[in-house]
Amino acid sequence: MAGPLFSVIVPTYQRPEQLAGFCLPALAGMHYPREKFEVIIVDDGSARPPTEIVDRFKERLDIRLVIQSNQGPAVARNRGAASSAGTYLAFTDDDCAPHADWLRQLETALERNARRAVGGRTVNVLSGNGYSAASQLLVDYLYGYYLERPGRGLFFTSNNLAIAAEQFHGVGRFDENFQLGGEDRELCVRLAHLGFDLHYEPRAVVYHAHRLSAASFIRQHFKYGRGAARFHRAVSLQNRKSVRVEPISFYLDLMRYPFTQPAASRKRLLCFLLLVSQAVNALGFFYEKLIARWRRRGFAS
Repeated sequence: MAGPLFSVIVPTYQRPEQLAGFCLPALAGMHYPREKFEVIIVDDGSARPPTEIVDRFKERLDIRLVIQSNQGPAVARNRGAASSAGTYLAFTDDDCAPHADWLRQLETALERNARRAVGGRTVNVLSGNGYSAASQLLVDYLYGYYLERPGRGLFFTSNNLAIAAEQFHGVGRFDENFQLGGEDRELCVRLAHLGFDLHYEPRAVVYHAHRLSAASFIRQHFKYGRGAARFHRAVSLQNRKSVRVEPISFYLDLMRYPFTQPAASRKRLLCFLLLVSQAVNALGFFYEKLIARWRRRGFAS
């Protein structure tokens, strides 16, 4: 008997409400034959693994739970991929709800080119949360910026990313050294370096409900800055092209971006939060650079 066409891999950590109330109901409601996809939930060391939640969905999904100690989402995604049976891997997160035709759109895009990774469109559903809206607006801006500039480092976030399983394992999977974020960016840059087609499919939609506060927004972008520093270091060590520093116009256009989006409300607030995100990102970047220098000199573990 042939295996499923898709393995949907969902890492989770300490978010049972989102998994049970948002992500899994959406996957159970897919307009896609049940026998053509499996769902692999990888619990990354939660205090209480979501065993009961997964069991509740077994009548509606081909679903199973993999449990590991807390090692980060890159390890969790690789662990899920290692235990998958699908021809294609589709990655999303526990606070995401894929649209009902998500897999159908990914299938169409992937079957056009064997050496292709597909990224879809992610939509923030917490429009009343300015921090969540700003974080998604930043991703939207980056996608548009890099799509208009081929070769500048297009990447797709790992909450809406698909690739053939054979190709994923063949290129070395997610780099597990990235425990602070950036593993999706590194993978995409590595794929582009190897000649893969990075294809954006806006019809493959995932709805995102990542509720942020002022403190978690700052922590998130500080962590992204640290991950960016590790990404720059990894690219340099792997003897690829050096990562380009974006021109000042990149940041000026970013500040203008909320005012170009008709659907965006509280545009001045979003502009301010984007500015904060870049300042905090820079702090995280240089903090990680400093920590790495101290480690090389033996001052830090």
